[in-house]
This record gives sequence, structure tokens and C-alpha cells, in this order.
Amino acid sequence: MNCRALMADDALKAVKSADRVLTLFELLGRWGREMSHSQIAEALDIPKSSLTQLLRNLVAREWLRFSPLTKGYSLGPAIEALARRAMQARDLVQLAQPILATLTATVGESSALNLLKGDMAEVAATVLGPQRLVSHMRLGDVAPLYATSGGKVILAFLPREMQEDYLSRVVFEPSTPRTLRDPAALRRQLATIRRRRTGHSIEEWTPGIVGIAQPVLTRAGSVLGAINVAMPRLRYDKAGEVRIIEALARATAALSERVEGAPPA
Repeated sequence: MNCRALMADDALKAVKSADRVLTLFELLGRWGREMSHSQIAEALDIPKSSLTQLLRNLVAREWLRFSPLTKGYSLGPAIEALARRAMQARDLVQLAQPILATLTATVGESSALNLLKGDMAEVAATVLGPQRLVSHMRLGDVAPLYATSGGKVILAFLPREMQEDYLSRVVFEPSTPRTLRDPAALRRQLATIRRRRTGHSIEEWTPGIVGIAQPVLTRAGSVLGAINVAMPRLRYDKAGEVRIIEALARATAALSERVEGAPPA
């Protein structure tokens, strides 16, 4: 068998394995209670020897839960956590809108909620500023994490292993002459952001636009997203920056409290 045929065979095996995993999740979800090894093998028409390793891997990664007492399998905490995060993200967007409206009214500039989407930051909610010259952040807009204030804040507060994985493979594509291109410089900025809880992007994604952002955190310190304020650079000054940072702190604390029911620790 030639190299191309081997690659095609491996790809088919990977698809088949992924399909088995998804079918297993659907089966356990519909079943609503534990299933034994034999019941799963029969329902999915999988040889018991093949199923054993699959179940072992899924239990190890907490996608499944195994009960030694009943010898049964059920959906695990990783599935439950994923479902909670999906619901939390939906709630976050709904709860953010009035907070963004208050923020924009306070500082007189456009504001937005940014969420992680792959290796990008996505605008999930936004309020346009009242000025004639404003920064437009449209729903669904995405940008590299390294280029925007919201993206850098999200990246700075990601778990260490996720952050290192991103930094090990990111390819910098300059959008403006000021876009970061050096991993070491990005690392320094991320360390500063974690200390100060504030990130900046000064004409790094859009010429003439400055962004300032802070994280929305859970009580445990996990990042849910970031709120940013964006303005033309001609209106950016230190006095205004202080006022915006103070307003951002109130906005992110309010959103964290509404999502979790109490301010983050």
C-alpha cells in the first residue's frame, strides 16, 4: 500500500472513531441512565475488545463516568462542564447588553463583549458610541487574539497550557505597522495584563483606533470573555484612559456578578 493510500486509510479510521464517540454520547444521553459494557457494544455494534480501549480513554478524560459498583457507564463531568459553558456563554451575551449600554453612556465611546472563538476573539455584543466619529465593532467580527485589546486580555487569562499551546503555533500576520510580530513582546504584554487586569491595542488591528479591555472572570478566576472600549486615537489621552479603566472595572465586575450571582474572588 502506498503512502497516499495509508494516509487515506488512517483518515477513514479517524472519522470512524470520531463517529463512534459521538454516537456513544447520543446513546447515553437518550438512555438517561447507566449502560454496561455489553449493552453499549450491542447497541453500537462494536467488538468488545475495540470498545474497551475507547471507554477507557473517554473515562480517563472525564467524558464518561464509570461506576465500579454497578459496572455501568454514563456521561461524565467533562460533558456537563461543556454544557454549562455553552449556557454560560449564552447568558453572558444577554446579560452584557445593558451593561455595555451603561458603559458607553459613561465614557462616550463604543464598547463590546469579546468571546474566545478558536484562536480568535469574536464580538458577541456591542453598543455604538454617540460621537460622530466612532469605532464600529460589528456583531460576529473576529480578530487575532494578539492584535486586539479584548483578544489579548482573553489570552492573558487562559489556563497556562492553553496559552502555551497558542504561543507555540501562532503565526503573526500584521494588519497595521503597529501589529505585534514578536512572541517575546507578546509574552511581556500578557504578563503585564495579568498584573494590571487591563490590556491595550494601539492601532494594532485598525489604523487610528485604540482599544482598552478588561477580563470577565468567574469566582475561580477562569476567563469568560473580555469587555473593551474602542475609540479614535485622536480622542485618546491619559486622563480619558483612567476614566475608561475605572468604568471597565465596574462593567466587568457587574457582568461577572450577574453571570455567577456574586463578584469574582
